[in-house]
Amino acid sequence: MLAIKKIAVCGAGTMGSGIAQITAQCNFKTVLFDLNEEVLSKSRLLIQNSLQLLTTKGKLSEEAKEQTLNNLLFTSNLNDCKADLIIEAIIESKEAKLNLFKQLEQLNNSETIFASNTSSISINALSAEMQYPQQFAGMHFFNPATVMKLVEVIKADKTSDAVAEQLCLLSKALGKIPVVCKDAPGFIVNRVARHYYLEAMKLVELNLATIENVDAVMEASGFKMGPFKLMDLIGLDINYNVSQIVWNDLGKPERLKPSTIQQQKVEAKELGKKTGKGFYNY
Repeated sequence: MLAIKKIAVCGAGTMGSGIAQITAQCNFKTVLFDLNEEVLSKSRLLIQNSLQLLTTKGKLSEEAKEQTLNNLLFTSNLNDCKADLIIEAIIESKEAKLNLFKQLEQLNNSETIFASNTSSISINALSAEMQYPQQFAGMHFFNPATVMKLVEVIKADKTSDAVAEQLCLLSKALGKIPVVCKDAPGFIVNRVARHYYLEAMKLVELNLATIENVDAVMEASGFKMGPFKLMDLIGLDINYNVSQIVWNDLGKPERLKPSTIQQQKVEAKELGKKTGKGFYNY
């Protein structure tokens, strides 16, 4: 039986906003927290526009749209983050995440479930610093969180089976497909996907193919999105950071060495769709 009724999502960026929208849409009382008021305002507008588009297309009733908005609380006050489940979706920094979690522990109780949406940081390393490590797990959504069906539920060594079960039940209640895995560098998807990105960039580095040709071939082969378009959607900074973490954590094997052309894009602040330019112009 699902015991989660209220959810707090910390971080109102693209992922946090998407997670908050889908939980509110599925009638969970949802708190969306971010310290940055401007980010919160953008998130509110993003969610409102997304819901309006669904309503216009006939995929969501006017009543359901209003109910979803009523289920949402946008706040910059951390004290509002008291819930059955806390989902952290802030920057990919172990220190920043731990700092947030330690503050949240003081506001909540031993029954609260804490989950990180990290795409690559060790769940064991995070849970080791927690007061109740058995209540901690990874809950990795994929972008866009409102559409993508897969959710990786990552168990640390001390994560209780009951917590993993609750996160799986919640995923199903959100219309998602949960897959439970143990903590490992890159978990499942980002571990497997490194080759999809890295080999594509290697082809371009060696002048064996163009960005456009690689994407076209992969899409013609059945992939919904070519590797370069997908990296632009995810954010080149996020994708590059994941590559670095997986490469380092696995002992720096040559086959997983991060790409120099991606590094150059990140250093130039050409991060993909969110900045208007990445491997493509937007």
